[in-house]
Formats: sequence, structure tokens, C-alpha cells
Amino acid sequence: MNRSKLLLLLLLAAGLAVFFGFGLQRYFSLAALKADLDQMLAYRDGHPFLTALLYAALYIGVTGLSLPVAGVLTLAAGALFGGLWGTLIVSFASTIGATLAFLAARFLFRDLVNARFGERIDTVNAGFAREGAYYLFTLRLVPVFPYVLVNLAMGLTPISPWTYYWVSQTGMLSGTVLYVVAGTQLADIQSLSGIASPGLLAAFALLGVFPLLAKRTVEAFRARRIYAPWSRPQRFDRNLVVVGAGSAGLVAAYLAAALKARVTLVEKHRMGGECLNTGCVPSKALIRSSRVMQLLRRAEHFGLEAAAPKARFDRVMERVRRVVKAVEPHDSAERYEKLGVDVIHGEARLVTPWEIAITTAAGERRLTSRAIVLATGSRPAVPPIPGIDSVAYVTSDTLWELQTLPDRLLVLGGGPIGCEMAQSFARLGSRVTLVEQLPRLLAKEDVEISELLQRHFEAEGIELRLGCRALRFQPDGTGQTLVVEAGGQESAIAFDTLLVAAGRAANTEGLGLEALGIATTPQHTVETDEFLRTAYPNVYACGDAVGPYQFTHLAAHQAWYATVNGLFGGAVKFRVDDSVIPWATFTDPEVARVGLNEQQALEKGIAHEVTVYDLAGLDRAITEGEAEGFVKLLTAPGSDRILGVTIAGPQAGDLIAEWVLAMKHRIGLNRLLRTVHVYPTLTEANRNAAGVWRRNHTPAGLLRLAERYHAWRRG
Repeated sequence: MNRSKLLLLLLLAAGLAVFFGFGLQRYFSLAALKADLDQMLAYRDGHPFLTALLYAALYIGVTGLSLPVAGVLTLAAGALFGGLWGTLIVSFASTIGATLAFLAARFLFRDLVNARFGERIDTVNAGFAREGAYYLFTLRLVPVFPYVLVNLAMGLTPISPWTYYWVSQTGMLSGTVLYVVAGTQLADIQSLSGIASPGLLAAFALLGVFPLLAKRTVEAFRARRIYAPWSRPQRFDRNLVVVGAGSAGLVAAYLAAALKARVTLVEKHRMGGECLNTGCVPSKALIRSSRVMQLLRRAEHFGLEAAAPKARFDRVMERVRRVVKAVEPHDSAERYEKLGVDVIHGEARLVTPWEIAITTAAGERRLTSRAIVLATGSRPAVPPIPGIDSVAYVTSDTLWELQTLPDRLLVLGGGPIGCEMAQSFARLGSRVTLVEQLPRLLAKEDVEISELLQRHFEAEGIELRLGCRALRFQPDGTGQTLVVEAGGQESAIAFDTLLVAAGRAANTEGLGLEALGIATTPQHTVETDEFLRTAYPNVYACGDAVGPYQFTHLAAHQAWYATVNGLFGGAVKFRVDDSVIPWATFTDPEVARVGLNEQQALEKGIAHEVTVYDLAGLDRAITEGEAEGFVKLLTAPGSDRILGVTIAGPQAGDLIAEWVLAMKHRIGLNRLLRTVHVYPTLTEANRNAAGVWRRNHTPAGLLRLAERYHAWRRG
């Protein structure tokens, strides 16, 4: 804590100590007010202006210190100054004092709270940034909520001081009038509780609903304005139309059908989208073949005769296609039609907020729907490097069309896709060069992860060109080359096949968004609110088309919110919760993460402690010959609350599930440590990591006391 904060804290503490230490609260009771009223009235008659100034200063002081005496002081205003002037003085003095308490709480505690609770408070802050005035107005209208707590709690939010001031002055006015008017009849008041009867408090509570009603009214007017150019159908063909049959679209259609809504699913290409056909399923099948290849090469490690396996690339790719075919029925049109989904193969375009035009082989078809969900996915991004159009490159979408194993494979991009495919093709026999503009692999992960993968990749013969900027593609005598620049020096990399793995771009073109005025973000994703609504409250978007992460499991997660809000949003709606989202990179070793990593915590200034458990000490990892890796925990200082977990090692993508559950349901390390794990399994790594944290946090003094106790017990 810096000197300014410490000084302010000491001043506040001194003020409270003086107030309560000298028993000054007795002067702010109803009995004391009645007893001294005649003297105060006499002083006011002689010094009216000075009395008002002193009273205002006193009111500002006690509210600024958050002393619970405002009720009596407000009564005094009515008794001393009458209804009109008493209300005017109290209104400004109470608001100024409340704002001072608000600013003090913000200055002293907001950074501490944000650092301690990290990303968990981001959602709350985002809500207050958008709706803070509504929340505050509601609290100010209802006297049941103690003003002291409101002042202090609101100081921890991102609401601006000016908004806090004017909303407080407006919201507290009704309560101020009530108490000031009651003060004009001070002789008839026997207790503070008599001022506000249960019926009156109930009326104020009902009044507190007003901001919510006002919000709904504003939303209705906004909707009316944005819908004004369009003719709303009298009847609708569907309850829901879903555009895109990838992970998000399939979940949305399935859920709508399960909820007995009439739903149509439109897909212009292949059911299952990128994940089934060109992404998760085929890539993991290829990775599995490459891992078996690597395992055979390590035969001597397991006491077997040395093997010299050779990849039959055509058979590997044939197996990949078989795996896709085996999974395909799960996402097929036939299955979804049996579930009650109307599946249409065609290209969809928004005509109005309620109408979709679908171009099929038979012509154009139009459907009206109460709600529409855009789940159009993404495609590989191709960077505009000079000469790239002259290269017959492949992407994660077209990679599966290769018929022969590339001799020299150039991978452009050191992210998850680039790393997974570079390692797989190197293990199958390609000479792989990976070019990454950033100085390390998987730059979003912690440095230890990048270093671990770099060691493995280099040991497996992958040539890494890190910190290299791709300048241009140009032909040479033997094929194609990429000219790169690193450290001011240019060099050329020859290759036979280029794999572009430079990220993915959302599919938002051709949907009619521009004609309807539906905005997209600078990342070209569809702009949505916290309910996944676009500018039109009945048009939703989810999955890769929205982001912020392009994961199959996040797309499915978002689809639930988009569907339920689309079907029931008129009655109830849910803010999407993406606070605990895991992800994994299926390299060898695997990398998985949930929540913060150390790199993010440092960038955001979030206080944290780091605990690391090395898999070299895990029995099952040793027996498997896979004992390289670690579990890295980030926890709140002095607490077992989990901020994030990173795992590197075998089956990291499976091991992370326990941490996702723990973070989602606020399970701390102490409870996880007391949970029995099967021996010998890799899941023990999670429990052992919690054990390392526990040992690091066992008080040394308590251990010394235990040692003395045991010595005493021995006699």
C-alpha cells in the first residue's frame, strides 16, 4: 500500500476512533435531538446562514466517514430548516458525502479487490460499466439498502464519479423528502422505525422496480426504432432458424428440437462443419498415427527390439477418412431430421430481421422465424504475403486432400494448428520447417511451455525459424522458396509444400449483415451483447462467428445461450458465462489450460502465487515413459482459490477437466487435496499439485508446535 493510501486509511480510522471512542454517537440519537432542539432553533434564528453551512459540513463529514447517523441528521434538517430548505440542504450534502465515501473506497480498495478476484470480477465490472446507473438508482430508491454499504460497494465498480453523483442525488431524493418532512413534525416522532412503516417501505421497494421497468421501456423503444424499416410478419414459419451446421449450429438445432420448437437448420456445405470434416476429428486421427509412429521408434526404451517404422501416407490418410466417416452419422442430416429438425442444404441470407432467403439447387426459398441464430463458423486466414497466390499452398481445410507425404513441408505459423501439424508430419517422415514471426511457439502460453515444446521439436528434427518475418515467396531452380527476415538479415527457405496455419477468420460475408445494419467487430466477427444478441434482439450469433476463442466446446457452450435466449428471451434471458473456458493443444507433450496463466496475471497486474508440480515425480508417468511435464497452479495470495491452471504432459487435455470443474464450482485446493484419486493414474498429478501448494502454505510455527507436542507425548 502506497503512502497516500496509508495516510487516508489512518485519517479515516482516526475519525472513526474519535467518534466512537468519545461516545459522540449519543449526540446523534432521536432523544438527544429532541432535548437540544430548542437550543439549536435559537442558534439558527440568530445565525441562519452559518447554521446551514455548519449543518451541511457536519452532514458531509458523517456520510463521508460512513457513520450510520444520517437518519437523525435528516430529521434535524426538517426541524431546523423546514421541508423545502431542509430537503435542498440534505440532498446536496448527502450526495457530496456519499461521493466522498465512494471515492475513498475506490482509492483504497478497488485495486486490491480486482487483484484478488481477477477475471471473476470482470463480468461484474462489465455489467456495471453498461448498467451501473440502473443498478445504483434501484439501490438509492429503496431505503432498505444501507447507504453506507451502497457507498462502499459502488466504489469497487467502474461506474464514473459523475454518474454516481447525479444518480445518487436523484435516487435519494424521495427518501430525503420523507425524512425531512417527518422532521418538521419532530415532536410527534417516537422512534426512527416509526417514520417508515412496513407499508411505506413496501411502497419504496415497489418504486425500486421502476429502473428495471424503465430499462425494459428503453429497450422496447430501441427495438421499435431499429425494427421500424421492416414489416413484421403476422405469423412465423419457424420458432428458430439456425444458419450453419458446425458445432454451434448443431447444438442450437438439437436443443431447439428437444424443447419442442419448430426449427430449421441451414448448411451450405457439409454437416458437422470444420470440426468434423477438416478440423478436430481428422487432425486428431492424424496426430494419433504420428504418435504411434514415434512410439515405435522408442521401442528400445520399453525393452523391445529396435524398430524402423515407415509411414504409408496413403494408408494414414485413408484411416483419417475412415475416422471421419465413423463420426459423421452423429452430425448427419438424417439424424437431425429424426430429432425433428428441418435440414436444408443451401446458402442463407438475411432479408429482414425475421426472414431468411435460402438459395438451394432447386431455387430460392424463404422462411420467416421469430428468432435466428447465426452459427457460420470460420475459415483459415491467409496472410497477404507477396507471391503467396502463386504458391499451391494448403490450409487446415485443404490439407486432407494431399495424396503423398511432402518431402519438404514449410509450416507458416507457430500457433496450435501449426505446432500440431508440424510435429505430426515430421514424425511421419517430412522434413519440416516452421516459421513464426513471434520469438517463441505458442506465444499465448507461459514461457516454460514454449521452451518445452521447442526442445521436443528440435529433438525430433523440426527446423524452427522463430522471430522471422515472412517477406515474399519466389520460385527458384528446384521449386518454391520463402524469403524471411530475422535480425536484419534475409534468408531463403526452400520447400515443396506450404501449410498456412496463421489463424482463422470468421465467416460473416454474404449473410446480409450490411443490409440490415448488423455490425461486425474490428476482428470481423459479429458484434453481440452479453446475451449474444446482435443489433436486432431476435437475431443471435454464436461460435467462431462471434469468438472470442475459436474452440468447438466454446461454440457448443455459446449455442445453449443463443438458443434459449432466442426461444424464451421475451420472458427470461441468460448472460453468456465464458469465465471458465479450457483449451488444449494436442502436441506431444500436450498443453492444456484454464483460467489465467502467469503471463496473463503479470500483464494484468493480478496478484497471484505460483505452485508447480513436476511430472518427473509421478509414478504413472514414470511407468509410461512420459515423465516430462508439469502442473502449474496460480492461486490468490494466501488463499486456496484457483485463478488458473496450466498442464504440460501426457493427456493434459483430459487432466484439465478436474480443474475446470473446481474453478466453475469454486472448489479450492484444500478440498481437492482431500479427494481420493486412483493410484497409479495420471490424475494423481492434480492432487499432488494441490499437495505441493499445501506444503508451501503450512505455517512453520504450527509445525514447530506439533513437533513439541509429539516430543511431550513421547515422555
